[in-house]
Amino acid sequence: MLQGLDIAIILLYLVGTIVIGLALRKKAQKSKDDYLMGGKNLPWYMLGLSNASGMFDISGTMWLVTLTFVYGFKSIWIPWLWPVFNQVFLMVYLSAWLRRSNVTTGAEWILFRFSSGRGGRWSHTIIVIFAILSCLGFLAYGFIGLGKFVEIFIPWEIVSQYIPFNVPPAYIPHFYGIIFTLFAVFYSVLGGMSGIVWTDLLQYTIMTVSSIAIAVIAYLALGENTLNVPDGWMNPFFNWELNMDWSGIIDEVNTKIISDGYSLFGIFFMLMVFKGILASIAGPAPNYDMQKILSTKSPLEAAKMSGFAIFALMPTRYLMVGGFSILAILFYDQLDLTTAGVLDFEKVLPASIEQFVPVGLLGLLLAGLLAAFMSTFAGTLNAAQAYLVNDIYLKYRNPNASSSKIKMMNYGSGITVVIISIILGFFVQDVNSILQWIVSALYGSYVVSNVLKWHWWRFNGEGYFWGMLSGIIPALIFPIFTDTLDLYYFPVILLISIVGSIVGTYSAPPTDERTLMDFYSKTRPWGFWKPIYEKLKQEDPTFEKNKSFSRDMFNVLVGTIAQTLLVVIPFYIILRENVPLIISCVILVITIIILKKNWWDKIKTEPNITRKN
Repeated sequence: MLQGLDIAIILLYLVGTIVIGLALRKKAQKSKDDYLMGGKNLPWYMLGLSNASGMFDISGTMWLVTLTFVYGFKSIWIPWLWPVFNQVFLMVYLSAWLRRSNVTTGAEWILFRFSSGRGGRWSHTIIVIFAILSCLGFLAYGFIGLGKFVEIFIPWEIVSQYIPFNVPPAYIPHFYGIIFTLFAVFYSVLGGMSGIVWTDLLQYTIMTVSSIAIAVIAYLALGENTLNVPDGWMNPFFNWELNMDWSGIIDEVNTKIISDGYSLFGIFFMLMVFKGILASIAGPAPNYDMQKILSTKSPLEAAKMSGFAIFALMPTRYLMVGGFSILAILFYDQLDLTTAGVLDFEKVLPASIEQFVPVGLLGLLLAGLLAAFMSTFAGTLNAAQAYLVNDIYLKYRNPNASSSKIKMMNYGSGITVVIISIILGFFVQDVNSILQWIVSALYGSYVVSNVLKWHWWRFNGEGYFWGMLSGIIPALIFPIFTDTLDLYYFPVILLISIVGSIVGTYSAPPTDERTLMDFYSKTRPWGFWKPIYEKLKQEDPTFEKNKSFSRDMFNVLVGTIAQTLLVVIPFYIILRENVPLIISCVILVITIIILKKNWWDKIKTEPNITRKN
């Protein structure tokens, strides 16, 4: 139950978000770029912290605490579903490639790659559809997570006295979700990208303090109690099958493992890595992550921003995740995990907060986690607005719209997207179900076309359109007719997309040669670009192609190891596992030294890397 001090802290935070939105309203209204991208004048470290804050979302944190509670150290691999290591690909080379385009949105980037002919128009249309679908999916995902979270701390018995209508028990989380969503709408719609970044910095500060405090509480609790977990819980390595049995400890967890579908862990892991590598090479999906990259001052700052986001997010987030998971296992009997009489392990995080966090810190932590929801929601909303306003309204309806018209469209599109996402939220069963659909099924439709767009000169707009469309349709249909884990039909969606991409590509002529030369000379990707490279070489004998593929892939491997160590080190600290902790820290230092010499020192000398545009 919230005390007066906790309520005061939460209200102070909410007032702070309103003040930030109002303070930055005039800056956001200066121009389209000021609203959607902060005028491309925000420092890389602020954007990096903002990106980390946006990824520190409430639904994702609830999911990670549940995974760690159930699977222990093996849970460090399951977020590769996103895949979390895509940030390493961005840091090593993709952020710089993307930022060199100097465009405003991912859909605008498509025209930079495929020109504005028929193929360009088709590909532009399909990426806008995908972007809006993914934004709506993420907004609904955040909405349902927030509602489950708030329900524990604000008893409905108290609130219902002031509500003039009846809310069925199953929809109480949705009611809370609507209320807190309105605050996120306020500062993101008014303040644009600058408002989002400044609010994210406030949220990141709160979350860092809270994470350290929770880790300390768990560390001290573990000194007085014994952690009773199954064999293999403390081991990050695995065999073909999960073989984790909670019988006699917490029997209900076995049912959760069966429902998750992770028992054949070896096959699951291979599919996850295969899908993750392809998704990472494809580049960021057209959401808030891409908008932050495009908002940096230069390609070098884009690379720095993506790298900094990893180091800002992982240790902080996993101090909290590890702390709450360990507390929940130690004192499981004291937790209330039921929703409408049904056991719900996704409530491990909010139930642990209610049980273990003292007054004062509780208010700070709740403010931070509410801010985490609002940060993700606002960033995703900003991306959706960018597509609706920049890539539909200004492109097709009113190219010469006045500033006041653009402002009204920004406001109107934001409110429309929020209403639709709230409606979708009412149909979502739980956080895990929509997360699985987004990262496995929907993103499966994204992979093939977006890998080929970087690496194959012959791939054209028609190929992009049919590749994306042939993946999106089964991604929408399959979940209706099957109960299989979404990741398991990712290969089917992948094959359908490959066929669609190849057939679509050869159904039309190649993209205009001058467009391809402009794209290749600015972006400088590696891959199958020989005909375009030879044309550019004829015009400029000094032009050199990108020969960094081997170095980039090696740096990605090293970076992924470093990122994974940043996840396990907080666990080892809390669990007082000193020998694994020392070994992990030594390996982490080695990876950082390698990246300094083989990535950082090299990337600073690349052509166009420091140019601001």
